[in-house]
Amino acid sequence: MYTKLYLDFEPEEWKQISSNPTTFESVQDNVSLEIMDTSQNSCRLQFKKGGKINLLRVVGRFRLTWDDDDLVN
Repeated sequence: MYTKLYLDFEPEEWKQISSNPTTFESVQDNVSLEIMDTSQNSCRLQFKKGGKINLLRVVGRFRLTWDDDDLVN
């Protein structure tokens, strides 16, 4: 998924575990992120404890990747 907006990762919910690539890990269960993609569609993801999201800066936007197994069903 691509977004033009930078995401805020609350320190009580997320910790940065890597800087190349930039990876954040959820430190709690049921942590949610609301992401506005480049088409202005809103998507809410809910992560399990230990779930990871990768953030890669691409010209003028950010590419977000995650493993669907890290999401709460």
